[in-house]
Amino acid sequence: MASFHHITALFAFFLLLLKPSSSALVKQQPLILKYHNGVLLKGTVTVNLIWYGRFTPMQRSTIVDFIQSLNTPKTPSPSAAAWWQTTARYKGGAASLVVGKQILNENYSLGKSLKNIHIEALAMKYGQANAVSVVLTAKDVLVDGFCMRCGSHGSTRGSTRYAYAWVGNSETQCPGQCAWPFHQPIYGPQTPPLVAPNGDVGIDGMIINLATVLAGAVTNPFNNGYFQGPATAPLEAVSACTGMFGSGSYPGYPGEVLVDKVSGASYNAHGVNGRKYLLPAMWDPSKAACSTLV
Repeated sequence: MASFHHITALFAFFLLLLKPSSSALVKQQPLILKYHNGVLLKGTVTVNLIWYGRFTPMQRSTIVDFIQSLNTPKTPSPSAAAWWQTTARYKGGAASLVVGKQILNENYSLGKSLKNIHIEALAMKYGQANAVSVVLTAKDVLVDGFCMRCGSHGSTRGSTRYAYAWVGNSETQCPGQCAWPFHQPIYGPQTPPLVAPNGDVGIDGMIINLATVLAGAVTNPFNNGYFQGPATAPLEAVSACTGMFGSGSYPGYPGEVLVDKVSGASYNAHGVNGRKYLLPAMWDPSKAACSTLV
């Protein structure tokens, strides 16, 4: 058995909210992620990557650079490393992510239509303690529930528990749900999309969702860490802050972010090798609120 925590497609959440002009009529419940006394992933955490389907070398390097950026503080501010350091304020200190094994499965060994059990089988083949094995599916791979969810993380049950996650490339399937704000949304205000900082709507969208599942996997790996709401559908470190990227954000508007003067791309974090990323807000325990880099 596996427990999965889903990143619900962005605007499924937005549809439950009132417009900003009417929000004063509703008394907002405080956002508190309660600690449920479970084990968190701390210290050096290995991230194994299972590339399922065809990714270009540039796509793979963009995502690998992102993970490496989370532990490289010597980059310009605001940095991806500063974003990740928010996890250090959760009980037990920070997790230092390192890229472990990279497995290329370009022949679609389980076909092009996957169920949750297939995701778990792919990930658990490389499962290990204090690690997260991440299955990344290419744009032509159908995953059960994809578009209603943009990614997920879970764990095996039993005496030995391993954490794993999945994120799909939504470029051709549902970019308006899982690659927003780099694509016009299916619902809500039809404002022009932001320019993707790495020039790839699908991959830059994957990075937003990968950031979400990695933060959730570290702070709530076994369904008894930090979350709000029911354990079967928890709001976690980043999923509790859906759609927020910069100051002044509200449903359908990502907030004020930085813009590259040359490319016009939007970003809020610097990474290694000159990379720029747009990273979602994360709940900060020290502030008891969602926090953005800009």
